[in-house]
Amino acid sequence: MAPAYTPRIRQYQDWLREQRGLTFTGYAALWAWSVRDLDAFWQSIWDHFALESPTPHRAALVDASMPGARWFEGAQVNYTRQVFRHADAAHAAGFPAIVSRNEKGEAREISWPELRRQVAALALHLQAQGLQPGDRVAAYLPNIPEAMVAFLAVASIGGIWSLCAPDMGTAAVLDRFKQIEPKILIACDGVSYGGRDFDRTAVVMELRNALPTVRHVIVHLNLGRSGDALATLQPCTGFTAATSRDDEEVAAFEPPWLPFDHPLWIVYSSGTTGLPKPIVHGHGGTVIVALALMGLHNDIGASYEPNSWGERFHWYSSTGWVMWNCQVAGLLLGATCCIYDGNPGGSKEKPDWTVLWRFAAETKVTFFGAGAAFFANCMKADVDLTRIVGLERVRALGTTGSPLSEEAQRWGTQQFEALGVPAIWWCNMSGGTDFAGAFIGGNRELPLVPGEMQCRLLGCAVEAWNEQGQPVIDEVGELVCTRPLPSMPLYFWGDQGNKRYLSSYFDMYPGVWRHGDWLKIRPHGGCIIYGRSDATINRHGLRMGTSELYSAVEALPEVLDSMVVDLEFLGRESYMPLFVVLRPGVMLDDAMRERINGAIRTALSPRFTPNAILQVAEIPRTLSGKKQELPIKKLLLGQPLEKVVNQDAMANPGCLDWYVAFARERAAAAGP
Repeated sequence: MAPAYTPRIRQYQDWLREQRGLTFTGYAALWAWSVRDLDAFWQSIWDHFALESPTPHRAALVDASMPGARWFEGAQVNYTRQVFRHADAAHAAGFPAIVSRNEKGEAREISWPELRRQVAALALHLQAQGLQPGDRVAAYLPNIPEAMVAFLAVASIGGIWSLCAPDMGTAAVLDRFKQIEPKILIACDGVSYGGRDFDRTAVVMELRNALPTVRHVIVHLNLGRSGDALATLQPCTGFTAATSRDDEEVAAFEPPWLPFDHPLWIVYSSGTTGLPKPIVHGHGGTVIVALALMGLHNDIGASYEPNSWGERFHWYSSTGWVMWNCQVAGLLLGATCCIYDGNPGGSKEKPDWTVLWRFAAETKVTFFGAGAAFFANCMKADVDLTRIVGLERVRALGTTGSPLSEEAQRWGTQQFEALGVPAIWWCNMSGGTDFAGAFIGGNRELPLVPGEMQCRLLGCAVEAWNEQGQPVIDEVGELVCTRPLPSMPLYFWGDQGNKRYLSSYFDMYPGVWRHGDWLKIRPHGGCIIYGRSDATINRHGLRMGTSELYSAVEALPEVLDSMVVDLEFLGRESYMPLFVVLRPGVMLDDAMRERINGAIRTALSPRFTPNAILQVAEIPRTLSGKKQELPIKKLLLGQPLEKVVNQDAMANPGCLDWYVAFARERAAAAGP
């Protein structure tokens, strides 16, 4: 059992009273101040977490324009420097930096000194290959310690990191990496998932051949084989060789100070059209928002105050999801990151939803996070956590990616009550890749309401707006953020005139960030997310643009047209149907369904295979030829046809009869 502690958000409020003379009657008053006086709030986060800079800054917020806000001008930071501020003390206290496991049972533990040595060795190797600040490094790696080492090394010398998961199709990876023209590629020879090994050497060769700017390749032998893959992929350097140095230069290595807004990484968030959006975040904004989120709202480290040493933080994620970035951010607070590489549900032949729970027990996890779908799957599989010894150390459950149903939350609470943990805390949060943070999340001092998130986060001026652009309470509206955050994108890579950036978030409300979620803010401050308000696919926390799926499906000669909608709604089973128009004479039989699913698995990921494939005569389109994804989504969620689409603006309104009938059939089958 964790010792008694003071929640970090309470520690912060005590600090505000002692250092700033500020006292608040409750969280609502604290939140209101944090979004009203952004300069004072974010300066307080800088000071409370004792961030360092060799040069002063004028103010926390110099220009509050959105987009284009200017933060901490004059300050210098470095993500990796912030990580290693904790290394000596955490190591002296006896806690490792990274604990990892995989499906094969391979267990590793990396100490803070060893992490620092590997990062320094790889950073010097990258510099020797000519990597300069601002150069891009593309990584094709699973959720293993090497990915964390590589990221910290790249960031430490001012390179710009970009990561894709090896379970993504080659076309999807190239759609991302081609845009950023990387100088160095760091890849693996293969991955293990669901009890099977998947060789990726051919994919790595294809990536290198399709990325002419790549000058150097580093390969990690992840499948535990001999050096055959290195020979096949020559010229390349083995990851072990690139991190093997241990000399005076490595020991003396110090990450250089960088401007507050120096680019840190490029992440990808897909819209409904075009290539994935290459979003650039900065060192300073990412660090300070992560400290506020992870420290104050996720309460990381509170059980071992005043530091995070001893906290064992786990958030299951693919490297293709921004929650990988969240997992790494545990190191910013000095926490031990516990990572698992593999299928959380076992294998197809032997399903097992206790995998992650057993991993958590074995590695002494104290904060256990996963996508909402994981908890729902555990509930459906009748997992009994009382059979797993060691889970009593878990004091917090985190979830994101999609709305967590009330039923799933109650299931988890009851499981931990049976374990002797009567007050397990759920830290349910919602945010996004787009700004590498969260808008809504947890507060250890507020009551828990199953099916709700506890509060809007400090510094996040979040509101729910109705169709007239007015803020509403206890009504579902568009989630907007009316004031800037330090971690909002610096820009999109290669986006001339910020056209795509503006159209992605500021098209509906100029100067106000529209996030693309349905939100209800309850009178007591709790929040409920009702899924996406746009047509982006969000499958178990992983977002993908519909255009990427269409590219895969419509490449099949039998498919003339297609449309997909993701029906994600609180408390209901996620349902994603794919509608296809096939060539005359082609019928949608089992073989055709398998061809379509296979195309999606190959080009994107098995995660994006639809729940159902339906043959239709036509895909509804506007007069300008755009697919009517969002109107059909709203129709299938129960809204009347006349409220979701203007038939006069359609090229083929007659086809809507089929979709209306389909919506009625689904509603009747679902029942009240």
